[in-house]
Amino acid sequence: MSVIAKPNASGAFCDMASLLRARFAARELNLFARRPARSMQSGRLRTRFRGRGVDFEEVRLYQPGDDIRAIDWRVTARTQVPHTKLYSEERERPVYILCDQRPEMFFGSVNCFKSVLACHISALLSWAALEGGDRLGALGFNDQEFRDLRPKRSKHNVLAALQLLQSFNHKLTSPIGKGPLTLAQMLKDTRRIAKPGSALFIVSDLHDLDAEAEKQLFHLHRHLDITLIRTHDPLERAISGSGQLTITNGQERQQLPVGDKHFQAQYRALNEQREQLLTDTTQRLGLEVIDISTRDEPIERLRQRFGRQQRTSTTKRNLTP
Repeated sequence: MSVIAKPNASGAFCDMASLLRARFAARELNLFARRPARSMQSGRLRTRFRGRGVDFEEVRLYQPGDDIRAIDWRVTARTQVPHTKLYSEERERPVYILCDQRPEMFFGSVNCFKSVLACHISALLSWAALEGGDRLGALGFNDQEFRDLRPKRSKHNVLAALQLLQSFNHKLTSPIGKGPLTLAQMLKDTRRIAKPGSALFIVSDLHDLDAEAEKQLFHLHRHLDITLIRTHDPLERAISGSGQLTITNGQERQQLPVGDKHFQAQYRALNEQREQLLTDTTQRLGLEVIDISTRDEPIERLRQRFGRQQRTSTTKRNLTP
């Protein structure tokens, strides 16, 4: 039995080699449950249904009821017998991955920074989309700019997406934001780019998921299948220890009294308030949230949700009469 090396998320910056290695681990992921199409209108993948699709399938003899617009006039003229063209319909959804690389993501206390973790998660999702035969589109953004790649089903598009992620990641130099681009503004731009019926994976720490961002998510969710993947660091959840903890933003240093019980309680209460606000927002919108920490191995957390074996078992249960 072969052993697939896990891609390592480590350090303050991602490297292309580790993003490329994610391809092997991503084979264990299945972003969407494959189910047989039960009607002419359902389905997400290429099916054996034949009709007015986009991919040429074959030419056969004309049969009563065939659309006359599909008659192959060249073959008909050559054989003097009416023939019609058949096409395979494509039943799939484009996959968009929105990766947050703003300065607030430039933080981490275990293994890697949140920005690096977001890149690795996005890489795993990108390779999984390619493995599943889906068209991949990517949107990368920081606090000053964003770039998008239109959906294509090709390895070259995945490589372009990884280069986009690495480019944004290596521009990070400080956790202090300088630009005006917010999550709400990025979601508004996504509404313009993503076509209805697409799947959207948002990889971010969601630190500014405010009322305006909720409004944009509401409009997106009406037409897209959205999954929120939140990155976080253990130090953001709770703080413990004794003495002083020195922190820096790249410009100034400050000491936190981590041994002070009152400070620990206030820190924990502030985090619980943020957690409750996020929970209330996502429940109102009916959105799924996957939490992944810098302490976690991203492939393990994604496998819990998108593992092929789990997906197959779920599909079999749903098809059982």
